[in-house]
Amino acid sequence: MVARHTTALGVYQDAVESALAGLKEERVVERTWAGDHNVWKPEREEIANRLGWLESPQVMRDELPGIHQLVEAARSEGYTHALLLGMGGSSLAPEVYRNIFGVTDGYLDLAVLDSTDPGAVLERAESLDLARTLFIVSTKSGGTVETFSFFKYFYNRVAEALGEERASEHFVAITDPGSGLEETAKRYGFRATFLNDPDIGGRYSGLSFYGLVPAALIGVDISRLLDGAADMARACGGNGSSDGRNVDLAQNPGAWLGADMGGLAKSAGRDKLTLVAEPTFDPLGVWIEQLVAESTGKEGEGILPVEGEPVGAPEVYGDDRLFVYTGADGGEASAVEEAARAGHPVVRIEAREPYDLGGEMFRWMMATAVAGHILGINPFDQPNVESAKVLARKMVAEYEEQGSLPELEPTLLEGALEGFLSQTRPGDYVALLAYVQPTAETTGSLQEFRLRLRDRLRVATTVGYGPRFLHSTGQLHKGDAGNGIFIQFTADHPRDAPIPDEAGAAESSLNFGVLEAAQALGDRQALLDAGRRVIHFHLGEDVVGALRRLSAGVS
Repeated sequence: MVARHTTALGVYQDAVESALAGLKEERVVERTWAGDHNVWKPEREEIANRLGWLESPQVMRDELPGIHQLVEAARSEGYTHALLLGMGGSSLAPEVYRNIFGVTDGYLDLAVLDSTDPGAVLERAESLDLARTLFIVSTKSGGTVETFSFFKYFYNRVAEALGEERASEHFVAITDPGSGLEETAKRYGFRATFLNDPDIGGRYSGLSFYGLVPAALIGVDISRLLDGAADMARACGGNGSSDGRNVDLAQNPGAWLGADMGGLAKSAGRDKLTLVAEPTFDPLGVWIEQLVAESTGKEGEGILPVEGEPVGAPEVYGDDRLFVYTGADGGEASAVEEAARAGHPVVRIEAREPYDLGGEMFRWMMATAVAGHILGINPFDQPNVESAKVLARKMVAEYEEQGSLPELEPTLLEGALEGFLSQTRPGDYVALLAYVQPTAETTGSLQEFRLRLRDRLRVATTVGYGPRFLHSTGQLHKGDAGNGIFIQFTADHPRDAPIPDEAGAAESSLNFGVLEAAQALGDRQALLDAGRRVIHFHLGEDVVGALRRLSAGVS
């Protein structure tokens, strides 16, 4: 069953109706299903070959036996845990599945590693029973530096613990045909390799091998998940059920949500998509965040997804918010109703149980594609993502040549922040960029800091751990209209971990601490090159204490 949707748009109803009328007039739904790249741009590149997600709910059914074969083999051989090594589109959907569904008895407990912070890497390595852990190496490009660094490190750990002849059976690859990872998997004799449809972009891949293999390992009924996605696809005009002209597009869940997002951003300046959900669906926000930010933040346009920001009183918000609530009638529903009464536009999606997730993923993918049309951008490319990567590689090369990285002038915790925040303008957002080890305590301190900033400045706030967010909101940071205020954090590393030059070899010319520092430096420089407002704080050894001191200075 497709989850119902309702709106409370108030004076913004006309903007959405106008957007829907434009979609109908230009036959956007029909042309999307027909694969017409001109819906977005006259150039075919990175559009015509990025629409495979439309068919995922159907075509992935033929792949279920192969997925189930892997799962049953792993269970019968005594594997109890799985660690997914990936970034962005390869890691976020698996994380969402794990956090929403949990782990079915007798299946593998899945964790995700998408941080190059040495503390995060070591924490995972030291908490796992390597003899009973399956490693999923997942990357569309087949050459993601973080993913390959993780693979080389953990391959060596497994080989050291169990012997090289047994190490290969602990690794599974998910990648695109012809990628470097496919070649690596053959070379090292991985247990299995799943080759995904190359016409599916990373952030649109949650209903393909990239999401379904990890979901099956934790015991999700992926056939049922695809049933929900297929129902939503039909409701969104799939299988000829809509030609975009002869139906009420307000009844098409994807077109309707896309018109809300794109229409309100374009015509009313409501470009801060504030995600609110009941606990069951709260983990979905990080996946939506990447999907929307990386798809819409370019060419001076951008819809900023605001994920994880607790709902406040209506007076703490500026006039740039659109609230989207997912869930039934829980406590958060009353909070967004208060926002609606104060004049903020609110959308409600009445999803009720975890297996609604497949349909919701498809709804959001269609909505994001539709919003891209309204904004006049290509929602399937990521032209600014490479800038930070290029600069990070330059920093690494400098380290390898000179033995050190460039050093930044330290910023004093006290005093500097106040002057920096004075640059904030109405319609801006503050992004906290944390190149530190992700922990519950650190996350709590970052959340406290963002709320103080929001309540004082009345602007949207986001929090991201680096380098993870580079594969998510990083595109929007450099590609939107320049509305971001960026506060970057780095920290000391009490311990570090070497990155092998090659899997199975002992030599290492780089460690994770240097890689993370190079990524932070590259990201900072890319932001500055794009004319963004950036300040950097090095938090030293006491990350939580330093964050609390900074937060206390925001009154």
